[in-house]
Amino acid sequence: MNPKLDVYFLGTGTSQGIPVIGSTHPVCLSEDFRDKRLRVSIRVKSATTTLVIDCGPDFRQQMLRSQTAKLDAILFTHEHADHTAGLDDIRPFSLSKGALPIYVSEAVNQNLRSRFAYIFDEENRYPGAPEVQVHIIQAGKAFKIGDIDILPIEAKHGNLPILGFRFGKVAYMTDVKTLSAEALEQLKNLDVLIINALRQEPHPTHLNVDEALAVIEQIQPKKTYFTHISHHLGFHESVSKTLPKSIELAYDNLEIEIL
Repeated sequence: MNPKLDVYFLGTGTSQGIPVIGSTHPVCLSEDFRDKRLRVSIRVKSATTTLVIDCGPDFRQQMLRSQTAKLDAILFTHEHADHTAGLDDIRPFSLSKGALPIYVSEAVNQNLRSRFAYIFDEENRYPGAPEVQVHIIQAGKAFKIGDIDILPIEAKHGNLPILGFRFGKVAYMTDVKTLSAEALEQLKNLDVLIINALRQEPHPTHLNVDEALAVIEQIQPKKTYFTHISHHLGFHESVSKTLPKSIELAYDNLEIEIL
């Protein structure tokens, strides 16, 4: 049984973030802090263990503004840049306590070794380069970090197999387009589901709002938070009024507790 968990939304935006560079879209010009979104990521914390899911290009900023001074591991959903491009910025964590454990699929492992070869080159390590301790994980095979039990759950991001994660009664699923019957079963009996809902219009590799609502109808979690939100979805305040009471738009720096 998992301990009480604190979930902190480090970022809730898409690959470009909000505001988008150079955009004059009304949401990008919004003064509402909830409409300003860094790249998607969360921190999961128990009394003894601190995990982060994904390490995008905003990782440094996210660690500073969330005051995350201790990190036990990073879990990766998939290899796209908005989820991995901040890997070099783990240096303060690895330099202070040694190699930082990262939990990745074999596909993500190979991708990171290609893109960040200097991090994985043990024979010719560049002075000051971050160090990682790689753990290969697979969908459906549970593991534990500290006092937190974790179940990787496979989804499809278009045609790309990716991983979401279940921690006891809470699950985090981002960049999802489709879920198998097995995955839907693994997501039953949740207190909290965090899932992507990009926009109202259909998208080839992401759930839109109607598709996310259909997943929720099948899973029946007690509470749902939408993340990986595009500026095309609309203003946080306006969209929130259209959602059922059990569903909320997440926003950057939102913090929730799951007992």
